[in-house]
Amino acid sequence: MFNHIMVGSNNIERSKAFYSKVLGVLGVGEPLVNVAASGHTRLFYSHDGGTFSVTEPINGEPANCANGSTVGFKCNSPEQVREFHDVAVANGGTSIEGAPGLREGSLGALHLSYVRDPDGNKLCALHRP
Repeated sequence: MFNHIMVGSNNIERSKAFYSKVLGVLGVGEPLVNVAASGHTRLFYSHDGGTFSVTEPINGEPANCANGSTVGFKCNSPEQVREFHDVAVANGGTSIEGAPGLREGSLGALHLSYVRDPDGNKLCALHRP
């Protein structure tokens, strides 16, 4: 259903350092760095047919995170969920919504972790057993 997801950043170099480490846990390589015609820098991380992008806002306003939004990344194991979390925190992210681990709910059992990137964007690492 999705082609790509894009989030904004107020410091593209900080975002590149953060996401290159965190997405590297999932096997994602370095981003394609693109400078738009507007002069704004964008990062494109492609993996398994999808693209996660980070951009300096083209309208010149500060980037901010969308309240209620979460970008979820599929993991291959519970261990990868924890590693995603730990690498994110070690590289400037903030752990939120409890420790990584198994959670039971109406969607069944899921291994989850939640972090915010340095710009406040909410990320989820998820493994469905």
